[in-house]
Amino acid sequence: MNIKRFVKNWSLPLSMAIGASSYFICRSIPFAPSVREAMIEGVAYLQPALIFCMLTLTFCRIRPSDMQLRGWQWWLLTLQAGIAIALCWVYLSIDDATSRLFLQSAMLCFICPTATAAAVVTAKLGGNAGTLTAYTLLINLCAALLIPALVPLVNPTGGMDFWLSFWLIIRKVFPLLICPLLVAFLLRRTLPSLVHFLVSYPDLPFHLWIVSLSLAIAVTTRILVHVEVTPEACLAIAIASVLACIVQFAAGRMIGRCYADTISAGQACGQKNTILAIWVGYTFLDPLTALAGGFYSVWHNVYNAWQLYRLNQAKS
Repeated sequence: MNIKRFVKNWSLPLSMAIGASSYFICRSIPFAPSVREAMIEGVAYLQPALIFCMLTLTFCRIRPSDMQLRGWQWWLLTLQAGIAIALCWVYLSIDDATSRLFLQSAMLCFICPTATAAAVVTAKLGGNAGTLTAYTLLINLCAALLIPALVPLVNPTGGMDFWLSFWLIIRKVFPLLICPLLVAFLLRRTLPSLVHFLVSYPDLPFHLWIVSLSLAIAVTTRILVHVEVTPEACLAIAIASVLACIVQFAAGRMIGRCYADTISAGQACGQKNTILAIWVGYTFLDPLTALAGGFYSVWHNVYNAWQLYRLNQAKS
């Protein structure tokens, strides 16, 4: 078998496997506590730096006129917000602890915004990175409004008012989304020759995404290993996250097909900012719901790996 083709076809699963195994390898090595802390802090800085670079490279290909508002964006906003509100309403009507954990986990998966790096995978799959970027801005703003509104209902002891919650979410997400966009537009105006050079390597943003994904899976694995949870609760969270993943990818593709933008709408609805989901779970909801973000990270990347495999097979 051609090794280069194998790596190309299975780059996402390989990246995920490397990320998970890297965590266990590092865990088995008797590093000093200070070294472990330095490694964790290093990853915390490296991840956003990689995302910033790959988004800047991707946005160098996008003109402001490409970031159009399309009908599918409003349908998806309504769908994701509506399901999250409906799950919250059902949550308030039942008392069973496992069912409540299931509903909180599902609500988190629906309310979580599109991953900032979704434009990279969308472009790789042949979708419209411009319309997806526009939706990413909309859904992040929607999540910043919706999470503070729903959290006091499902977790009254959260201890944060609406505006503090809103500011924390905006501060965590928007700099990593807006700054690369602004840098890319500035480069297009001031250094077009540099932009031409950067876009001459079309797969570079995806290669950076592969490295970033490996780090994200390592972080996710660390969280999954350290969270103490019963088998019943773990199963409920896993089922909630996989169902949410299936529903959102299917709904996104179905709605997007009506607007001739199937890939972009599917990725916009299904590919989530799971690091943000983990943080929201720990910060605002039952801490166990952070597992939903970890599980979802696996599900949506497995689906994207399958999509990329089909695309590569079709090209070969």
